[in-house]
Amino acid sequence: QAAAPLHPVAVQCQEAQVVVTVHRDLFGTGRLVRAADLTLGSAACLPVAQSVAESTVTFVAGLHECGSALQMTPDSLIYKTSLSYKPTPSGNLVIVRTNAAVVPIECHYPRKSNVSSNAVRPTWAPFRSTLSVEERLMFSLRLMNDDWSTERLSNGFQLGESLHLQADVASGDHVPLRLFVDDCVATLSPDRNSSPRYALIDLSGCLVDGRSDDTTSAFISPRPRQETLQFMVDAFKFAGDDRNLIYITCHLKVSPADQAPNALNKACSFNKASSLWAPVEGTGDICSCCEAGNCP
Repeated sequence: QAAAPLHPVAVQCQEAQVVVTVHRDLFGTGRLVRAADLTLGSAACLPVAQSVAESTVTFVAGLHECGSALQMTPDSLIYKTSLSYKPTPSGNLVIVRTNAAVVPIECHYPRKSNVSSNAVRPTWAPFRSTLSVEERLMFSLRLMNDDWSTERLSNGFQLGESLHLQADVASGDHVPLRLFVDDCVATLSPDRNSSPRYALIDLSGCLVDGRSDDTTSAFISPRPRQETLQFMVDAFKFAGDDRNLIYITCHLKVSPADQAPNALNKACSFNKASSLWAPVEGTGDICSCCEAGNCP
C-alpha cells in the first residue's frame, strides 16, 4: 500500500530484496522527521533515495543485508529486520520533540514452492519427452557437516576451514540419472554476473579452484550414489573487501546414468601429487581440456 500518514511505512518483499518506503510524517502529526534519523536493520543502513515532493524516504536492502535475521518454520522462510527512528537534537541541543521508534519488518517466503519466476527445467534433451506434464526434477545444493552425514546447521566459516558442498537431484520415476555440477561462481551479491566474481567450478565440471597452489579443493570420489555429487572448497574471502557474506551459485545438470562421462559431462579435480586432472568417473582424457581451458 502507498506510504501515507495513515500507513507511514510500506514494505515490498521482492525475490531477493526488501524495499521500505517511509513517509516522513511518521507519527501523523504533520511534523516531518529528518531522513538522516531513519535507519534500517541492526547494521543501521541508510536510505538510498528521498522524495522531497512526496516527503518519503526509501530503503532497499538484500534479504541477508543490513543485519537481518532469518527464521525458518516448516512452511516459511521469514526474514526479520526493523526500521529505526532515533531523533537527534536540532537547533536547541538540549531537547528533542519526538519519540524514538522501532518498526518491526518481516518478509515471508514459502519453503515448499519455487520462489523464482522460472520453473526448473531439465537441460538434457534426449529424455525430455519422457517427462510427465506435472513432473519436474528437483535439484538441491547443501552445506554438509564434516562427515557428510547431515546438513550443516551454520553457514559461518573461519579461514582455514573447508566447505563441504553436496549437490543432489531427486529423480523420482525417471531412468537412472547421474548428476554433474557444470559451474559454480562466488560473488558478493546474489547476482552471479556481478563483480568481483570468482569461479570455483568452470569449463563444464572442472574444479578450477583446486588448481591453485594453496588449496585442497576437490570432488569426493567415489560418489555415494549416481544422483549425488560432493565436493570440498577451502574457505576464502575476497581481497580488499571486509564483507563476510559470500554467495555461491552453481549450475547443476544430469545425464543418463548409463551414458559414459565425457568432456561435456564430467567432474574433474586437480591432483597435486601427480600434477594431473582426474575424473570422479570415466577415463582421464575427458579432463584434459581442464588444463587447456577449452572444454565444450
